[in-house]
Formats: sequence, structure tokens, C-alpha cells
Amino acid sequence: MPLSSSSTSLSKSVPRAGSELERSDYITSQHFPRKRCSLIDDARKECEAPVAAEASEQIVFEEDDGRALINLFFTLASDKTHLLSKTLKVFETFEAKIHHLETRKAKDDVQSLEYFVRCEAPLSDVSTLVASVKSNAQRVRTSEEVKFPWFPKKISDLDKCQQLVTQYDPDKDQEHPGFKDPVYRERRQLVADIALKYRHGDLIPRVEYTDSEIATWGKVYRMLRDLYPTHACSEYLDSFRLLEQHCGYGPDSVPQLEDVSRFLKERSGFVLRPVAGLVTARDFLASLAFRVFQCTQYIRHGSKPMYSPEPDCVHELLGHIPMLVDRTFAQFSQNLGLASLGASEEDIEKLATLYWFTVEYGLCKQNGEVRAYGAGLLSSYGELQHSLSDEPEIREFQPEAVAVQPYQDQTYQPIYFVSESFADAKEKFQTFMAGIRRPFFIKFDPYTCSVEVLDDPGKIQGGLEKLNDELKTLSDALTVLVS
Repeated sequence: MPLSSSSTSLSKSVPRAGSELERSDYITSQHFPRKRCSLIDDARKECEAPVAAEASEQIVFEEDDGRALINLFFTLASDKTHLLSKTLKVFETFEAKIHHLETRKAKDDVQSLEYFVRCEAPLSDVSTLVASVKSNAQRVRTSEEVKFPWFPKKISDLDKCQQLVTQYDPDKDQEHPGFKDPVYRERRQLVADIALKYRHGDLIPRVEYTDSEIATWGKVYRMLRDLYPTHACSEYLDSFRLLEQHCGYGPDSVPQLEDVSRFLKERSGFVLRPVAGLVTARDFLASLAFRVFQCTQYIRHGSKPMYSPEPDCVHELLGHIPMLVDRTFAQFSQNLGLASLGASEEDIEKLATLYWFTVEYGLCKQNGEVRAYGAGLLSSYGELQHSLSDEPEIREFQPEAVAVQPYQDQTYQPIYFVSESFADAKEKFQTFMAGIRRPFFIKFDPYTCSVEVLDDPGKIQGGLEKLNDELKTLSDALTVLVS
């Protein structure tokens, strides 16, 4: 077994077929114990899990807070214009809010008009509304249903993205170092309860770490700190120094998540959210879309300070956090998260594989040398040395190849992928992301910390206007500088 902590990983749950599905519609597939778990394993389980049968008729395009957004097409003969007023009266009767209305000649009957109505109505009235339209109009149909999983649209929705994998915690995994230690297991539960009670907007409660927990942290910290100058990338080294100056990083105390989160927010816009353990692939990646990193607060068992079968705060505070301080890497991480929203299970598996070989085990070139930026390397003394030795195979980072590359989770990686730079990796990933097929496009709004589904021309036009304003500001600034 490698001496690193494992990557953040996920269990598998799949949505029932239908339109965008509510969180309560998820069903959990069977889990299989393993010594070490990864994002990819669980994404694959989700892809393989059985899906419930489709409903015979599904007319709701989107649901939110008891309201339904539906697309209706119906045909009226051109010589029966009185039916139009009767049909539109149906929408008024059911207090449906019409967002869009247009007409065109029916393709199969030039003497008739086809109407398209996008409207919002109480979910409980949808079936009756459609039946009433059918009583007045001909060939009533809905747009072809788009099947995609539920995903959070605002940062507070991450309160619903806390599905845990419990198979690998010390209470259930007999191979876990803390399985036979009731004191450790009780301590873990106390720390986990903090995360389980947490809701968006709360301050992250502080944990008073014990002397033994601080000793475990300190031992790992000292060994890795001596290795970083010759093995870590420059962005990591710069951020690590800042964290030591501003966030209490040091061998004698474990940093508090609230302090680290505030510092991250100022530097790159990322924030931390406490999590009780392993979460599902979809939930974990979705949090990155909102620049939220789900972070554990518990410490690995002191009997094996250089190993943890699951992510703990040693892995995350030493491996992930320094890289998230860097704005370019933070943007790369968010792009991964945005690509996951509403993606198919096949694409989730590919994104999980990309996460494994970049965020967890990525290498990059700097000043003619190869350095580490992956958290699984930077939190593992043994694998960090291995990755920069002559033993593993080093390949160029190409997202299309990386996304389908088999991985190794029982020992050190035999293959690592090296990027020319973070900027190069981000550019290549954006090209790869454009090939992910979803029935919609998504835009992140940093002012409201929400995502907007670009599903009509008005929303796209509004986005272009905001972009034009930003481009004008930059253009004016450049003019002043060069004049």
C-alpha cells in the first residue's frame, strides 16, 4: 500500500429516469468494500448501477419549489381563430405564467398554425392543464424530454450534496487502522457531527485537537516540509509560505478550517465546507463548480501517521489547500466542477479520471524540471519521491487520453501525466469540455454564487451584454496605459 492518504472519493447513486431529477429521487447502488477508494471507482459504480424504469409520460421540463416549467406545442386550424382565445384562456385559468409564445405554419398542414408555449404552472395542475389544452387544440405534444440528473443551481443547494459513503469509515472497515480503537472511533464521530450539522452560511466550528492528533499532524508536516523545496511546484511553495504566515500552518498546531477558508476566499474565491467523510463523485465535483472544497476535519489514526485509507485533513490541508490558493489552479478546479453538472454517468467517470491524474496525481514542468502539484503526491512522503524518480512512466497531459487511462489504487502510480503549465492544462481541458454533450449550457455567476442554464436567447443576450461591459473596461484601461 502507498504511504499517501487516498483521494477524495465517492459512492454511487443514480437518478431515476425523467427530466432533471430531484435529490430525493436518487437511489443507491450496492457498494463493494475495497482497501482504497477513488473518484473513478465510484463514478464507474454509478455508471453501472441499474436505472429505474421511465414513466410512461413525462411532460415536466423542470421543477423547482412546487412550480413546473413545461414546453407545449399544439396546432389550431387557421379558420378557427376563436379556439386560440379559448386555448389561451386555459393558461389564465390555471394561473400559468407564459414565458414565451410563438407561431409558425404547421409542417404537415399549411392551412394550420402550430403554437409553441413555454409556461410555468403549479406542478399539481400540470396534467389537468395539458388535458384542457387537448380539449381545444389538435396534436398537442411536449418538447422531446431531456434526461439529466439533478444538480445544484445555487451555492446553498450544496446542503443537499452531502451523500456519504460509510463503507470505509473506522466503524465498518475492518482494515481501517482505527477499527479496533473505540476511543478513536468515538472521536471521529464527534468531529463528523460538526459537518453533518453544518449548513451554508454557518461559520465552520473550531475543533480542539488532542495532543496525539497534533503529534500525528506534526510528524507528517515536518517530513513533507523538508521535501517540498525540491519536489513541489513553485505555486505550491509560494502558497505554502503564505499559509504558514496567515493561517496557522506549522508542525505544532492543526490549522482551523474557518481561518483557512477566509484566506482562500480572499486569494482565489474558493471556500471550505466541512464534510463528515467520503462523498459521492457527483456531489464532490458539483461543489467545485461553486468554488467550494468539501474538507474533512478529522485526523488519521496515530498508529499509521503516513497512511490513511480515506481523505483526512492532513491530506487536504497539506495536499489540496495550497494549490487552491493559486488562481489559475482554482479556475481549473472550478472548470472540472462545472463540466460535471448534469453530465452523464459516462462523462462523470471521465471527469473523475481526469481529477485523479491532475488534481490528485498531476505533474508539471517548471524551469526545465518536473515538479508535483497533485494533492495525493504532496501529502505523501513516499509517493512524492517515487513520482519524480526514474521508476514511473511520464506521459504528456492530453485530456482525451487521460480520461480513459486505467489507474492504479493499490500501490504507487506506474504512470503520471505532466503538463507544460497550469495555463496549458486549463486550455486543453476547456477544449475537452466542449466535447461533453449536455442538452444545455451553463454559466456561473460569481456575484450570486449560482449557475444559470442558458436555455433561451434572452439569457444569452444578457450574458453578452455583461461581457461587453467587462471588455470595454479592459479596453479603456489598456488605452490609458499605452497613451
